[in-house]
This record gives sequence, C-alpha cells and structure tokens, in this order.
Amino acid sequence: MIHDDGARLSLSGPLTLATVAALADQGRARVAAADRIVDLGAVTQVDSAALALLLSWTRAARAAGRQFSIAGAPAALVCLASLYDVDTILPFGR
Repeated sequence: MIHDDGARLSLSGPLTLATVAALADQGRARVAAADRIVDLGAVTQVDSAALALLLSWTRAARAAGRQFSIAGAPAALVCLASLYDVDTILPFGR
C-alpha cells in the first residue's frame, strides 16, 4: 500500500512478487511528478521484486529530472541490493 503525504510516499506491508505489480505504475507516476522520499519503514517483507520496483521508480524519477531517495529500507532489502550489486544505483538514505 502507498500512502502519499506530500513529498513522502510511505509503503507498508510486503513488497514481494505477489504485491509489487499493483504498486508499480502508481508509484512510477508519483515519483515522476515530484521530488519524493520513499519511506519503507513499515514494509514487513521483501524479495527481489522489491528491488525491481525501486529500480523502476529510480529510473522514472531520474528520467523526469526529479530527486528521489529511499528511507527506512529494511536490512534484508539493503542486503539483497548488495548481493545484486545495485546498492550504488538505489538512493538509500540520501
């Protein structure tokens, strides 16, 4: 679920293969429309689909010339990003 609070998009619940498809287009449009901080503090579960989602949103924000950062990333997500060697592409904590 995405909660829009001004410049902050807060995600909650699992970010997995079963859930990210419903969030992809909705979030991509929001990050392209304005500078955003995506808060993952309430995310309960992640898998590699979460990385794909965030990479897609990162590309959309950059293509639109928007600032984009990720706050509150779960340790499992940061670990996955490192394993997939995309931790330097995703804007964690900036």
